[in-house]
Amino acid sequence: MAMRIRELAAQAGTTTRTLRYYEAQGLLPTGRSANGYRVYDEHHVRLVREIRSLQAIGFSLQDVRPFVECLLAGHETGDDCPASVDVYRRKLAYLERHIAELRDVRDRLSERLAVLGDAPPPACELLPPGPESDTRGDKQ
Repeated sequence: MAMRIRELAAQAGTTTRTLRYYEAQGLLPTGRSANGYRVYDEHHVRLVREIRSLQAIGFSLQDVRPFVECLLAGHETGDDCPASVDVYRRKLAYLERHIAELRDVRDRLSERLAVLGDAPPPACELLPPGPESDTRGDKQ
């Protein structure tokens, strides 16, 4: 069943602006009717849903490209192609590195807090005392 851009946006849960952007990025090929309107079908709904689901888990549009190309090549899912699996592996490695970095930061913070123990934090001596805290009695 042929549909226009507003119908595709409604079925895919997005906006017409987003669809035009995907088209401009080469991720959403479209046909045109005799009067120049964009024409879409159920295959386009699947493409847009795939793009949106991958973006929802942190993939960039560049990361999404192999999945879209896989679907456009006629595969059942965007996961069926080696290039897509490579994107998954790269993203997982990236996340593992960042998780390790965050754990390291957490451990260093925990160590610093352990050194302080339960004692109240020391008074901050970075700023000179104000006039109300002047204990010498010679206010200006």
